[in-house]
Amino acid sequence: MISLQPIPPLDTVPAPPLRFADRTHRMVPSETRALFSMAARENVVSLAGGMPSPEALPAEELRAVLQEVLAAEGPQALQYGSAQGDPVLREQICDVMAAEGIEASPDEVLVTVGSQQALDLVTRVFVNPGDSVVTEGPTYVTALSTFAAHQARVVEVAMDQGGVVPQALADAFALLAAEGRPAKFFYTVPTFQNPTGRVLGTDRRREVLDICRRAGVLVVEDNPYGLLHFGERPHRALCADAPEGVIHLGSFSKTLAPGLRVGWARAPRAVTDKLVLATESAMLSHSGLAQRAVSRFLGTRSWHGHLATARSLYRDRRDAMLDELAAVMPDGVSWTIPAGGFFVWLTLPAGLDARMMMPHAIEGGVAYVPGTGFHTRGGERHLRLSYSYPSAGQVREGVRRLSDVIRAEWAHGDASRLQEAVGR
Repeated sequence: MISLQPIPPLDTVPAPPLRFADRTHRMVPSETRALFSMAARENVVSLAGGMPSPEALPAEELRAVLQEVLAAEGPQALQYGSAQGDPVLREQICDVMAAEGIEASPDEVLVTVGSQQALDLVTRVFVNPGDSVVTEGPTYVTALSTFAAHQARVVEVAMDQGGVVPQALADAFALLAAEGRPAKFFYTVPTFQNPTGRVLGTDRRREVLDICRRAGVLVVEDNPYGLLHFGERPHRALCADAPEGVIHLGSFSKTLAPGLRVGWARAPRAVTDKLVLATESAMLSHSGLAQRAVSRFLGTRSWHGHLATARSLYRDRRDAMLDELAAVMPDGVSWTIPAGGFFVWLTLPAGLDARMMMPHAIEGGVAYVPGTGFHTRGGERHLRLSYSYPSAGQVREGVRRLSDVIRAEWAHGDASRLQEAVGR
C-alpha cells in the first residue's frame, strides 16, 4: 500500500529564489520618471517632463474619430492585426515622412508602440551584450536605459552648438575599430534634440552621414520633434539622403497624442523584416483600434492644420521661457535657443551642481531634470527645461523661481568658499 506524505501548508514553504537575468541589474529608473511624483505637487511648477500640452491634444476630434472607427469597422479594429502594422496607416506614414524629404515604401515601415518600442526593437535586433553603441553626449535619457538593458557599451561623442562634432565622431569610430569592437550603430536625435533643443546643421548632416558611411556604421535617427519646427519648413531628415544607411524612428506621441502609443520605424527592407519578427515574438501585434484611429484622423481631419496650431502654441511658450530667462537669470548662466521641439538646455556657473540643487528647487516650487541623467558620466552643471506642458504664465513663474534658487545656491557657495578660505 502506497503511503502519501502530507503536503505542508503553503505558508510554511519558502518562496523560490528570484533568479533575475544579468541584464536586469542594469535596468534603472530614468531621472525624468523619478521626478514626476515630486513635480506633481500643487505648489510646484514642473519644467521637467517633456509632455505635450493638454491644449494641443485634440481630445474631442479623437473621441469622434474613435466612434467613427468602431461604427464603420469595429470588428476589424478590435481584432488581432499584422505585426508590421495596418497597411493603410503605413502608406499614410510615408506621406508624413515626405514632409522631411523621405521617400519610402509602406513595405519599409513598421508600426510600433511609440518610437520608444522602435528603439528597443532596433537595439534588440542589432546589439549583443558588450557591443558598442555610439551616441551624442548628452542624449535622450531613455535611450541610455534601453542600451543599458540590452547590455551595450555606450560611447558618448561630444556636441557643440551645431550638434555632434564630426571629428569626435570619426575618432570614436576609429578607436572602436582599432579595439576590434566596431560600433553597431550611431544613435542621434538630429532635430530639436532631447535634451538640448539643438539642430544638426545641413552641412554637418552631410559630413556625419559621410563619416558613418566610410566607417560602415548604421545611423539610427530618432525624430519625434521634427515636425514641431518654428520656422517656415521642417529640416531635411538624415534618412532622406541615406535611406540604405539610416533607420528612421518617428512618433505621433508629440504631434498628436501620446496615449495612442503609435510610432514607427522606417528601415531598409532587410532590417524591417527582422524588426517585424522581433515584434511578433514580443507582442504579436499592437492595438488595431489605436492604429485605425490615427489613420482616420490623418485621412479625414486637417493634419497640417493641427500641426500648425501646435507649433504656434509651443512657439509662444518657447518665447515666454527665453524672454524670462533673459530677464531674470544671473550672470554666468547660459542656455540654448531652440528653433522647435520642447526643450531648453541650461548651463549653470562653475561650482553649481544641478542634481545637488534639485531638492532646493522643489522646496522653491520648481522642477527640472538634472543633466547627469542624459550622460553616462558628467553633466553636473546642466539641466533640461521643458516649456511644452505648462502654460506661458506658468513657464515664466517657473523660470523666476529657478532664478531665485540659482542665486541662493550661488550665494551659499560663496559663503562656503569664504568660510573654507578663512579656515585655511
